[in-house]
Amino acid sequence: MDRRLTPANGRVAALELAGKITAERYVPGEGARVTRPVLDLLAAPDGARDRQLLMGEGVDLFERRDGRAFIRAARDGYCGYVDEAGLGAPRAATHIVATPATHLYAEESIKSRDLAHLSFGSRITVLHELKTLFETPEGFIPKKHLREIDRPFSDPVTVTQMFFGTPYLWGGNSRLGIDCSGLVQAALLACGVASPGDSDLQQGLGRDAEGEPPQRGDLWFWKGHVAMLVDPDTIIHANGHAMAVTYEDAKKAVLRIEAQGGGPVTHRRRL
Repeated sequence: MDRRLTPANGRVAALELAGKITAERYVPGEGARVTRPVLDLLAAPDGARDRQLLMGEGVDLFERRDGRAFIRAARDGYCGYVDEAGLGAPRAATHIVATPATHLYAEESIKSRDLAHLSFGSRITVLHELKTLFETPEGFIPKKHLREIDRPFSDPVTVTQMFFGTPYLWGGNSRLGIDCSGLVQAALLACGVASPGDSDLQQGLGRDAEGEPPQRGDLWFWKGHVAMLVDPDTIIHANGHAMAVTYEDAKKAVLRIEAQGGGPVTHRRRL
């Protein structure tokens, strides 16, 4: 079983895994919600970052131990460890942050103290609609920066373009830092398309487009990397070469990546 997608750590396992995997206890898990702007999801209690979760995202919580919580993310089923203090009681979201980023304000004024920097895709519960801001349990957010959660975007490429210039961060999922697969996942989830968090799993999305003329929205994969086509001649990707989300000539990128040891394109997928 893939560790990233298996809600078990030897001590505990999700109840649905009883009889399928060995664990000391099988638990149903309790609902919880991310309460920090960005929360690292770790491979081990003090291990490397696998991915990041954003404010308001839901999780299933299976174990609390030494300040860490073993969880499964609702958005993609990824499992791992987070800082227990970064979780709170579950709450239904009504909106998402629909701009590259926004601020959470302490009062009903954009001149008031900013409490947090929230990334695109953060899930928000709106309590009241005011003149120019929405009131939430955590503070106030400009109305123009939020979008109803049941009104997805229609074009993944447009979403990736919102992240243009975002610094590259291995395992990153926010406007503060993002990697290649995090960028693709953010774009697809915003459009209501389910997506795993890593490029090796994203290779199964859509259908094979090998040999067909490239078109906007296609995904090109290399070993350990993914990019999205803006048009037949241009890709957008979060990449370590530029250390940012950038546009690049598609043909030149293929040659550059292979010359730098990244190998050839391994998959071309069409959603």
